[in-house]
Amino acid sequence: MKKSDAWLLALLGLVLLILPFLATGYVLYIVNLLMVYVVLALGLHIVLGETGQFALSHIAFYGIGIYTSGLLNNAFGLNALWLLAASTLTCGIFGFLLGTLAIRMRDIYLALSTFAFGEAMQWVFLNWESVTNGSNGYRLSPIRFFGHVMATDAQAYPFVVVMTALVLAFTVHLSRSRLGSSFRAVRESDVAAQAVGINVNLVKRVAFMFSAAYAGLAGALYTTFSSFIHPESLGFQAMILVLIMVVVGGIGSVRGAITGAIIFGLISELLRQLLSFQEVIYGLVLILFMMFMPKGLLGNGRPLRLKRATRAPDIPGQAPVEEGNTVGVGARRSEQA
Repeated sequence: MKKSDAWLLALLGLVLLILPFLATGYVLYIVNLLMVYVVLALGLHIVLGETGQFALSHIAFYGIGIYTSGLLNNAFGLNALWLLAASTLTCGIFGFLLGTLAIRMRDIYLALSTFAFGEAMQWVFLNWESVTNGSNGYRLSPIRFFGHVMATDAQAYPFVVVMTALVLAFTVHLSRSRLGSSFRAVRESDVAAQAVGINVNLVKRVAFMFSAAYAGLAGALYTTFSSFIHPESLGFQAMILVLIMVVVGGIGSVRGAITGAIIFGLISELLRQLLSFQEVIYGLVLILFMMFMPKGLLGNGRPLRLKRATRAPDIPGQAPVEEGNTVGVGARRSEQA
């Protein structure tokens, strides 16, 4: 870790430590929400920034995490740690299964298939009224942590901050591990990664699993300080918001994901009264950064970009070589020998 990063983390920790004594309940709610966004952005960073898989299913797993935690708490009153574990494990399993189905798809096809999964899950949240209460929304009961009831933002604040810090530490460790190196190798080139002995399909499945588990954990954290969830808040607009956090913050950068989550988490609150303009503003920001700053503010991976399919010239006596669409961080060019 760089010395500047250590000082920045120490300063941030000091601010978070004294904040409950100075801030109002609304400010603590915003900080709790920002912590949830940080966990969400770190999860998308793993599958998009580290592994180069352009998946749009993140908010679906976030919703599964929220409903899993909320339903278990309302029914059994479980400890907060059990709720977090249940949501994380459930979403991790679903993520691994989705990764198994999606590994044969690339680029735009992967994006469309995962987008379809996200839309299908929102339909489930809206129409499975006997479980989710449908369009009326679902009421969340206060969660207990070893006898301590987290009924307010201030009561949930220490738990949310500590869990986010643990997730951040785990993410940094994962990025520096052998598995993190495998993620980045797959991002750069499937063929090269397989040539050095990396099981590309398994690595992609594991990336989907970790990303979904992070989203499920973020959903469970949300239930510790929120009392209500509506399926409309788990739609494509929320997915675009998290995508912007990662892209604008910086592709392939943990610091970038955190920075983007904080900046756009605050912007989303400022635009709360301008709901009809949010999609336009987010879309313009995403387009401008893809055009002029494709690596984002702090990115160190390959930029997010779109390329048109091309075809290499045919050579007499040799099968034609086609170059596929490249959409996403792990874009790879097919080179003719």
